[in-house]
Amino acid sequence: MKNPILRIALPSIVSNITVPLLALVDTAIAGHLGSPVYIGAIALGGMISNMIYWLFNFLRMGTGGLTAQAYGAERHDEALRILLRSLGVAVGFAVLFILLQSLILLAVFHFVPATPEVEAPARTYFSIIIWGAPAVMALYSFVGWFLGMQNARFPMYISIAQNVLNIAVSLFLVIGLGLRIEGVATGTVVAQYGGLLLALWLWRRRYGHLLTRAHIAGTWQRAAIGRFFSVNRDIFFRTLCLVAVTTCFTSFGTAIGDLTLAANTLLMQFFILFSFVMDGFAYAGEALGGRYVGAADRTAFVSLTRQLFAWGAALAAVFTVGYVVGGSALLRLLTGEADVIATALPYLPLVCCIPVVSTPAFIFDGLFIGATATRQMLLSMAAATAVFFAVQAIFPLGNYLLWTAFLLYLATRGLMQAFLCRGVVRQAFGRGAL
Repeated sequence: MKNPILRIALPSIVSNITVPLLALVDTAIAGHLGSPVYIGAIALGGMISNMIYWLFNFLRMGTGGLTAQAYGAERHDEALRILLRSLGVAVGFAVLFILLQSLILLAVFHFVPATPEVEAPARTYFSIIIWGAPAVMALYSFVGWFLGMQNARFPMYISIAQNVLNIAVSLFLVIGLGLRIEGVATGTVVAQYGGLLLALWLWRRRYGHLLTRAHIAGTWQRAAIGRFFSVNRDIFFRTLCLVAVTTCFTSFGTAIGDLTLAANTLLMQFFILFSFVMDGFAYAGEALGGRYVGAADRTAFVSLTRQLFAWGAALAAVFTVGYVVGGSALLRLLTGEADVIATALPYLPLVCCIPVVSTPAFIFDGLFIGATATRQMLLSMAAATAVFFAVQAIFPLGNYLLWTAFLLYLATRGLMQAFLCRGVVRQAFGRGAL
């Protein structure tokens, strides 16, 4: 594929779409175990592990941005060291989570009460699924590294292989051997380690020549470690802000009523669907932007920025028109509950604004990660989070207000990043402006 943006974006979009399938397969199999308790148990146990993994997704982003810069500077020795650092941190934290799993469960069930019927299988599910933490977190490092090396095909292969393996192993364990919640969890863990083995094989096949003593030397150099943790610390706190907004959006909807919660869950799928596509272009901004920063090629970086915003504008227009024309049809596809659809429809016009309002944030996120401008990302997210909670605190609770606050949160992220963009370019390339 000749277009470098599409060469990164399209495989990344496929990867993004396949990622939720791991959880979906678990839920679908649990739905046929003969009791709704198993569905709730997997939802609860999966929520705990997903929250941990989500917070540590900084490993993918930080590794990707730093690797892309090393690639652009043609410093493949440093690119290898970045991967080794990232893997060391990933496995270290994963082992810590395994050791602390009892405390994690104790804390979660203190704040999230569950019936004994659900809590027992949820504990069983989590106690198995947590053993996949080293594989999951190491894969964050590999995926970020592959993207930084301008290779989006390997992450796509890994995502597809994981899902195929998960389906096959889970069905064999549950239907073939008669295991229940244990079979579902074990199937997921096997798929996670299968994905890691594939990543290792692909890496060895394509990049194994980089593994020399000279390249490994200096992996744990103090200055390099300091930069690695500085970049990832900012992304971690940014993710905390994102989690806070997402969690409180759901919580505020719950406070309004069960129907509103159900309607908002469906309407949020409009945002998730758009994010699957836009994240692909953000990854392109991350990989190519970091490459051009590493190569000190300001002209290419500016051209990339313009091209990404052109793609973003086109996609925002397509999705907006699609949501306006087919939004109600999509709601009916997602549920047959007439009362939930009736509750959701009044808020559809606000939801249709999401593509236009959120596009700049997606594009700038990718470019800022590529430029390792993580402090500016954190400041933008912090300001947007403050706007979201300020609106909720000042005005009375209502679902129109909740969606308005969410749109303002998305818009603030993009506006703040646009304001900071010139400084990011000067920081990356020296004096000058876009």
